[in-house]
Amino acid sequence: MSEEAEAMAIEALGFLAGDSELLSRFLALSGLDVGSLRAAAAQPGFLAGVLAFIAGHEKTLLAFATASGKSPEAVGAANRALNPESAAGDF
Repeated sequence: MSEEAEAMAIEALGFLAGDSELLSRFLALSGLDVGSLRAAAAQPGFLAGVLAFIAGHEKTLLAFATASGKSPEAVGAANRALNPESAAGDF
């Protein structure tokens, strides 16, 4: 499941990159800026953070689920796979 969860997180990052408002919110909450995003993406835990961000806000979760054709439950399961210590995304 981890590889599938990572693939979904990469897809979620693309979703964020396509929405300037969401990307701005993600960057603000993560403390990153556009210039450091590529380097951060290569760091362990980054993809887990992307899915935690998506799963942690119902409106964003539903928008991503709709755009990706995945169920909110599948997104929540991927989030739990990458963030086992977190209960976020229990939809």
